[in-house]
Amino acid sequence: MASLRDIRNRIGSVQNTQQVTRAMKMVAAAKLRRAQENIFQTRPYAYKLGELMARLKGQVDPALHPLFPHREETRGVLLVVVTADRGLAGAFNANIIKLAEEVISTRFASYRDAGTLRLLCVGRKGHEHFSKRGYTLVGDFRGAFDSVTFKTAQSVTSVAVEGYEKEHWDEVYLLYNEFKNTISQNRIMEPLLPIPAEQFKTPVMEESDAVGGSATGGEGSGQGGPDMDFIFEPDAAAILDRLVPRFLNYDIWKALLESNASEQGARMVAMDSATNNADDLLKDLRLKYNRARQDAITKELIEITSGADALVG
Repeated sequence: MASLRDIRNRIGSVQNTQQVTRAMKMVAAAKLRRAQENIFQTRPYAYKLGELMARLKGQVDPALHPLFPHREETRGVLLVVVTADRGLAGAFNANIIKLAEEVISTRFASYRDAGTLRLLCVGRKGHEHFSKRGYTLVGDFRGAFDSVTFKTAQSVTSVAVEGYEKEHWDEVYLLYNEFKNTISQNRIMEPLLPIPAEQFKTPVMEESDAVGGSATGGEGSGQGGPDMDFIFEPDAAAILDRLVPRFLNYDIWKALLESNASEQGARMVAMDSATNNADDLLKDLRLKYNRARQDAITKELIEITSGADALVG
């Protein structure tokens, strides 16, 4: 049986841990508010760009831009996997890493075996996980979430596009956690290159359309139907040269913001759960301490009584 000193030391240790988890919960809650504001401001613009690109691709010659046509043969694939730089966020990192491993084993195993599968990991957790398992990584974006900036999204886009144009890979997919609400996230695998013919919609985007949201400019939103004609000035090719990089940058920027908001929500929930678990553990330890203390007092009384009886006898 543990001594009273051991139990007291453990109570103190749990109390210290609880202070840390409570502080981390408060920090995550503050970061979550800012992250939510950023993603809610970015979503409408990113959605509109995606809708515009889908419409343009259906109305112009795909040969006008090198990122539009699908190649006849896929010889290489790049997966952009967005994780966090830190842990203590529940299953946040494990979920997206699990999705990437499932996709690799079911769809891209042949490319992995041939050595033509590459991963670009944004965030320390994903980078370290896949580097230890022998995957070919491109770029180094560890520490990207120490300060989430649009420049990071531009750098990721630059690596993905440059490798695509040099035919190092023929398809690019973006894997990340989409922010649904504070306690849940959607695991997303989004095609990035070549630019898809139809706008890719996440569950949050689908739900927004279902409830009549205008973020994506659906039918009845007053933004025009999918058959709207565009007049290009000066010409379609020049406009696409400006729009395509902007679309890709904002698509990845949105994914980074979605992941950041999801991470803070997951960490806040995890730290809240840890704080509550520490409360339960402290109750058990205090009960155990009181019982041990009562046993020690009872034992001392018995020894005193026995000693007194021995003297009287």
